[in-house]
Amino acid sequence: MSYHIVSIDSPQCSLSCKDGQLTCKTPEGEKKLPLEDVASIIVTSFSASIHSNLFLEAAKHGVALIICEDFKPTSLVLPANRSTDTLLSRALLKLEERTLARFWQQTVDAKCRNQYALAEHLAPGDFALRALHECAWGRKPHKEAICAKLFWQIFGRSQDEPEFQRERGGTSGGGLNNLLNYGYAVLLSTVLQKLFGVGLDPTFGISHVTRERSTPLAYDIMEPFRPCVDWRVVQWVRQNPTAERWEVTPAFRKWVTGFPLERVGYLDLDLEVRGCIEGVVRGFRRAVLAGDSKFYKPWTPKNSKWAG
Repeated sequence: MSYHIVSIDSPQCSLSCKDGQLTCKTPEGEKKLPLEDVASIIVTSFSASIHSNLFLEAAKHGVALIICEDFKPTSLVLPANRSTDTLLSRALLKLEERTLARFWQQTVDAKCRNQYALAEHLAPGDFALRALHECAWGRKPHKEAICAKLFWQIFGRSQDEPEFQRERGGTSGGGLNNLLNYGYAVLLSTVLQKLFGVGLDPTFGISHVTRERSTPLAYDIMEPFRPCVDWRVVQWVRQNPTAERWEVTPAFRKWVTGFPLERVGYLDLDLEVRGCIEGVVRGFRRAVLAGDSKFYKPWTPKNSKWAG
């Protein structure tokens, strides 16, 4: 497939195609890219206009158009020859249980080690760090749950919230949990964009259970990136130390949606988080087609610093 995943996030832009060139016009100017080099176009801009000819030319070139609302993909426009079973979808469905198990073990290892890296940065002297490190690099049963319990204990203490307990749910009201939940929703949307962008069907996961209207593969792939959201929330709390400010306000939404632009290290490269997610997704795609987990390399911040 073609290489580029093009993200359109300018508040005001016009998309068209002429002479095989994807053209994006904004108040700042005009940019062009050969459509034959594009794998997909992700539109997160809330006021973009799309010329009808682009839909036709994108279909001819096998390019997917992904339209988002609040960063979450709401419409996927595919060429007719990509709307039915593909080699990639069949390969994903035919993966052996042992291969899926290896994928998930790699994912859990990365998530736990990322949690340790952030916990060490937040509270280098916390008494639970040693146990978290041993579990993150070990092979204990229920490793993910044990690491999560230790991590959230350290996280709470580091934010002067020693009684903090991680809870899932909506984003109404206030508190650290709601800030985290909203941040994870942004992360999920970003992962979904990249999965659709490389042609992966997110309804078939490697560990999370498939349910109606769920996207288990996105839930799987996003796990190691959750500490990126945790760190973003910590930065917000430090800038707004009064607990009354820990609500999902417009200011917080604007702040947290910027985390995909933070820079991290990945495979000796310096990338934005969204670029890192794309790299992981592309590696997973290659691993699926090859039936070999060695190509799937979940992110760990070995080359990055939480302090930026």
